[in-house]
Amino acid sequence: MIAFPDFVTILLTAVAAAVVVAAAAGIALRFARHRSMLLRLLIVVGATVVSIAGATIAIAAQMYISEHDLVVLCWVIGAAAVVSLIVAAVVGVGITRSSIRLRSTARAIGEGQIVLPEDYAGLEFAALAQELAETSQRLARSREEVTTLDQSRRRLVAGISHDLRTPLAALRAMAESLEDGVAEEPARYHRQIRLQAETLASMVDDLFELSKIQSGTLSLTMEPVSLFDLVSDTVADLHPVAASRSITLTESRTGNLTLFGDARELSRAIGNLLMNAIEHSPANSEILISARETEDEHVALSVVDAGGGIPEEDLGKIFDAGWRGTPSRTRSPTFDMSAGAGLGLAIVAGIVEAHSGGVTVRNVPGGCRFDVTLPRYGARAA
Repeated sequence: MIAFPDFVTILLTAVAAAVVVAAAAGIALRFARHRSMLLRLLIVVGATVVSIAGATIAIAAQMYISEHDLVVLCWVIGAAAVVSLIVAAVVGVGITRSSIRLRSTARAIGEGQIVLPEDYAGLEFAALAQELAETSQRLARSREEVTTLDQSRRRLVAGISHDLRTPLAALRAMAESLEDGVAEEPARYHRQIRLQAETLASMVDDLFELSKIQSGTLSLTMEPVSLFDLVSDTVADLHPVAASRSITLTESRTGNLTLFGDARELSRAIGNLLMNAIEHSPANSEILISARETEDEHVALSVVDAGGGIPEEDLGKIFDAGWRGTPSRTRSPTFDMSAGAGLGLAIVAGIVEAHSGGVTVRNVPGGCRFDVTLPRYGARAA
């Protein structure tokens, strides 16, 4: 049993040696804070070895052991210290190599490359490599989305610039004719000017609506709404337009069609769908509009036209702002109005998504079918 005074002496000697060595190591680490991880690791391991060796030798000297035993102890401690430093150097080299590999991976990500997770020694390095690989994939997807949005923006700007020039040119020509007194039928010119002004106002309104949707600032006044009433009112409003093209609008409904939404915005979406169908359907054709309750607590609206269908490769683009399809599905000037800029279906998709719903399109014999699904009011309230 160690006597208490001897225990206190041993403890104080060990603490004193540890404090002195730790202070020296702290100063060394401060000067080496911008150096390699290998050097800092060697300083820490060396400080540990020196602290233990110093305390052991100091205590052994106080125990008055023989000079031979003291020399043997020093050799043992020295050999252990050398081995410890070698092991620390090997571990440090491995850490340095892993750091270099991770730096190269980060540089590759910065250059736009997609990296794969690699095998690293150490849980932390392996987790970091996995996170970098996932980050590179997320960045790649983000770059693809940005590229798609930029292409969509370019199409939109080009389309709207072209479509705005058409009514503006017509307005200028008719105004000049009226100003010069060469218009043979001023009343008809006045009517055309009003129609072209309405076309411009409609385009500006569509652009404003789309900007609110894309910026997330679309404000909805939510209340219980009957889908049947919305469809019936919209069909009634567009019946004269369809009749002028000898197009028949046929509607049907089944089930509880009450949903929770903004009546004004939903009417706009339904109107855009029906107008799109009317403009793309040939004369003497029929457009089917059906509203029904689905089995998954939703209400659904389907619009089936006879516009000849859409190429399969274009189905995924039809709801992009400014997208224009093949000639058979590209809007043509009708009803004394210009062709528009391809914003109607993009607005439909934005309004439906804002109501936690979805819209899809697929080809059917002779045309295509748009399906809109929205949460039913009873299900949402529950």
